[in-house]
Amino acid sequence: MALTRDQIAMRVAQEFQDGSYVNLGIGIPTLAANYVPEGISVMLQSENGLLGMGPYPTEDTIDADMINAGKETVTASTGASIFSSAESFAMIRGGHVDFTVLGAFEVDVNGNIASWMIPGKLIKGMGGAMDLVAGAKNIIVTMTHADKHGNSKLLAECKLPLTGVNCITRIITDLAVLEVKDGAFYLRERAPGVSIDEIEAKTAGKLVVEGDIPEMHFA
Repeated sequence: MALTRDQIAMRVAQEFQDGSYVNLGIGIPTLAANYVPEGISVMLQSENGLLGMGPYPTEDTIDADMINAGKETVTASTGASIFSSAESFAMIRGGHVDFTVLGAFEVDVNGNIASWMIPGKLIKGMGGAMDLVAGAKNIIVTMTHADKHGNSKLLAECKLPLTGVNCITRIITDLAVLEVKDGAFYLRERAPGVSIDEIEAKTAGKLVVEGDIPEMHFA
């Protein structure tokens, strides 16, 4: 079975390392804030100027003035810091963010990502994505393996306008965990119950399968 949005977020959170600074993009990435493993301390950074973002609030803890970059209400963890957007982007551009997690329309075997526009459709702008893929030390893409028409989103070459070039190293989809290197997608894990044949059929770019591929594990 393909993973749900929350299961993708749970798997993303397993990538975080203790003491790291993490930026979560809009959509599935923001859900990862709810699944940071016990015993792991991470500082979640939002480019609108919040370092130390907590999980989504409950109904009785909502503060309309406490929002993330996607204008969703969030909470602040103990020790959080609030500062200007300019300082936030200086942190990103200075290479002080350890992980950034963002969605994508397409990725390709050369580590390119297209995540910000589809020609002919109304867009709000790039946001902080271009800075994040250029400045973060580790970039993780979360998305469905194929679009709503069944077309692969993991390509030999991106067709949409690029957000970043040669920058993606890790992709977590509803079907698999993949590493991008040497001009190919290397299959590292598969969703529980998902076959390698299905992943191969839905991956348009070069896919490398080495040895036994374990299923993802959720505690």
